Amino acid sequence: MQQGLKDKVSIVTGASRGIGRAIAGRLASGGSTVVLTARDQQLLESAAAEIRAAGGTAEAIALDLRQADSGERAAQFAIDRFGRIDIVVNNAGATKRGEFLELTDDDFADGFALKYFGAVRLTRACWTHLKAATGSVVFISGAGGRTPGAQFTIGGSVNAALLSLTKALADLGLRDGVQVNTINPGTIRTARYTTRLNALAKERGLDPAAAEREYIKNAAIARIGEPEEIAAMVELIVGPEGKMFHGALIDMDAGSTKTI
Repeated sequence: MQQGLKDKVSIVTGASRGIGRAIAGRLASGGSTVVLTARDQQLLESAAAEIRAAGGTAEAIALDLRQADSGERAAQFAIDRFGRIDIVVNNAGATKRGEFLELTDDDFADGFALKYFGAVRLTRACWTHLKAATGSVVFISGAGGRTPGAQFTIGGSVNAALLSLTKALADLGLRDGVQVNTINPGTIRTARYTTRLNALAKERGLDPAAAEREYIKNAAIARIGEPEEIAAMVELIVGPEGKMFHGALIDMDAGSTKTI
C-alpha cells in the first residue's frame, strides 16, 4: 500500500456515508490521519471504526455545518487532536430538487447554508493552518453547476457558486501556497441515487437493472459512477502526483456536461 499522504491530517465533511465516507477511507489508506464530520454521530463512528479496523487513524466530530461556529469547531478539533491541518475536503451538502415555483426562500437558504456557507466557514477556519502546511482544499461540487436543469435550480446555483469560489481561492492560494480545486461528480451510486432509481423503477414497472439502463439512456451518460472513483481522484489531487492541479474544475460525470 502506498503511503503518499503519510503524516498529513485531513478533514472530510459529509463523511458518514456515500462519497464523503469513501473519500475519508481512501485518504486514510493513503496514510493520512482523517477527521470525519457530519451530523449523525452513530454513522460517523461507524465510518471512523472502519478506518481504524483497516489500520488507519481517524477521529469523528458530529457537527451541523449550517451553524455559524461549526467551521471553527471542526478546525479546532483537528488541531487539538493532531496539531495540524493539511487537507480539507468540503463534501457535505444536499440540496432540494423540485419545481422552481414550488421551492421556497427557505429551501434556497438551506441549500446555500450547508453546501456553500458551510464550506466557506470551514475553509476560512482552516486557511492559516493550510498555509502553514502548504496544504490543499478540494470542493465536491457537482455537474449541475455547469449544466443546471429545471429540477435543480437550487443545486445548480449552489454548485455554480462553489465553482466561482474555487477560482477565487485558487488565486489567493498562489500567494499563500494553498492548492484549491473542485471535482464535479455526475450521478454517483449513493443512497440518494438509489432512492431516485427505486422511484423510477416503481413508476415504470421495471426491475432496478432495467430502470438504471433507462436512467442512463435518458440522461445521455456513459454509466453511473461509484463513490470510490471520486475518492481516488481526491487522493490523486492532494497527493504528491497532483501538484499541477490548481484552480481546476474537474468533471467526473460520465459525459453529462455537454458544454466546453
